[in-house]
Amino acid sequence: MSTGVTYPNLEAWNTVCCFLRLPQLFCTCVAFSLVADMGIWRGDIGNWSMSIWGFCFAVTLIIVTVEFFDFESRFPFFWYNLSITYACYATLLCLLASSIYSVTYVQFLPDGPLQDRAVAATAVSCVASAFYAIDVAFVWSCYEFEEITCYVHTVPGLLKVLETFTAGIIFTFLSNTSLYLHQPALEWCVAVYSICFILAALAMLLKLGGWENMLPVRFPIFQLGLTLFSILLYISALVLWLLYQFYEEFGGQPRWSDDISCFDDLMCTWIQRMAVAILTAINLLIYVADLVYWACQVFYRD
Repeated sequence: MSTGVTYPNLEAWNTVCCFLRLPQLFCTCVAFSLVADMGIWRGDIGNWSMSIWGFCFAVTLIIVTVEFFDFESRFPFFWYNLSITYACYATLLCLLASSIYSVTYVQFLPDGPLQDRAVAATAVSCVASAFYAIDVAFVWSCYEFEEITCYVHTVPGLLKVLETFTAGIIFTFLSNTSLYLHQPALEWCVAVYSICFILAALAMLLKLGGWENMLPVRFPIFQLGLTLFSILLYISALVLWLLYQFYEEFGGQPRWSDDISCFDDLMCTWIQRMAVAILTAINLLIYVADLVYWACQVFYRD
């Protein structure tokens, strides 16, 4: 890891703080407050969205504090790579919260102050997502770290973010344990999601920390083997999830109408099962793209 350029100049940091970090804090705080003030009317989706906005506010505040007091040198890795990787996740999280909150809850509220608050919270969350996206896209060049590559500006970095983020959404649906408990095949699927998430997070930490040279094999080969292993696991999870959730021979429900709770609940159990299946397929495709990248690195650039 390069030590030639370690910190941005003060003018660049002040610009980022004033035009990005403070608006990020403001937007996530406002979105959280608007929904929190709705009381019992905020619903489970509102509570879930609040947890996302609260998390983003807290982590952004930590980042501002660390950079304001110059604590970056106390970390055993390059701090700014970590902060912009977080901004990438925050972009996706705020966008996800805005989308799900508006689609599954806001549109069903009656006209009046409650709906106005919910709409305003959704709009502010979208603005927060935009500020985080600008953080990801432009802050690195503003800091002028010419000797160091931004992790999420690389193909493997972006793919790892997408893999772990998609897995995180899957875990959100799996918080409903009735989807898989007492079914060994479905419990295996949950184990697959957990194992692959941990492996992807491990690969990210090795790269962000600059510790990839500590491996007994070259990092591209390590990534190639890791990704191939994850693909095989995801294929098994996708097949088993589809069989045991949607085929009657294995106790599944092939049709939406078979789940009577779907008639009055937009996020009924059958919808959650389908969401996990779709997200599993999407993440499998992301892993395949990751495999293609590392295969090219190993076989065509060596």
